[in-house]
Parts: sequence; structure tokens; C-alpha cells
Amino acid sequence: MFGRKELSVLVLRDAQDIAQTLREALEGAGEAERPGLRAALAVAERAAARPDGELRGRWVREQRASVGYTGPDDESVHAIKALRKAQPELSLLAAVQLTRDAVRA
Repeated sequence: MFGRKELSVLVLRDAQDIAQTLREALEGAGEAERPGLRAALAVAERAAARPDGELRGRWVREQRASVGYTGPDDESVHAIKALRKAQPELSLLAAVQLTRDAVRA
């Protein structure tokens, strides 16, 4: 049976769990470990605060780069074709929408 090919891009976020683990480690850490753990916690909290659209945009750019796309981050036919080359299971509609998300991110 022929049908549309759809791919949902699921944004996975481990940053919240990592930040919580770092907070727990910070509670029991010695003075020598505290500065490094505080810095790591700040990085994890910034990562956790990023919007889903930004993460999808980064994924799109990474996928296009994996097939050698060096063109602009726009909604051009070339950008969409590069994404579909990297992820052939994407429908045209999904590739267009993800490309638009990448431009807005």
C-alpha cells in the first residue's frame, strides 16, 4: 500500500535530569569540586531552557551538513532537498515544515 511518508522529530531532553543529578552532587561535594559542579550545572540549566524549535532547527542543520549542504539556512528548494537526502523517509511536507522551523530558530 502506498501512503505518505511521515517522520515526527521527537525532541529528547536529558538536560533536566542531568541538572538534577548535578544539584545532588553539589550538595555533597567538597570545596574543591564545587566550582566545577556549579559551572556544569549552569551549562545544563542553559541547555534545559532551550526551546524545542531551536533544537529541531539544530537537528535540521546537522542533517543537511551530513550530506554536504553548505548553502544558506533558508527555505530554498536546495535546503529542503538536502534535508530529504539526509532523511529520505521524510515527506515533502515534513521537510518543508522542519526547514521553516530551522529558519525561525
